[in-house]
Amino acid sequence: MTTATITTKGQVTIPKEIRDYLNLDTGSKVDFVIDENGIVTLIPLNIPVQNLSGILHRPGMKSATLEEMETAIREGVSDWG
Repeated sequence: MTTATITTKGQVTIPKEIRDYLNLDTGSKVDFVIDENGIVTLIPLNIPVQNLSGILHRPGMKSATLEEMETAIREGVSDWG
């Protein structure tokens, strides 16, 4: 397991082993996703979206249809305002 320390500014240096694995370099962007179980996933934004297919899948989880996703987005937006 690789660990890192958070600075007083809330910054973390991603260990070289992880940067190499994710092909991250200076200026690379990453995204953080928190699932309903509180698991945080770091997603490199420098890779094709096709490579992310199935990244958040868990056993027994039902796939959402496009219509279900669009409905969830509409409901989420309406909750904002």
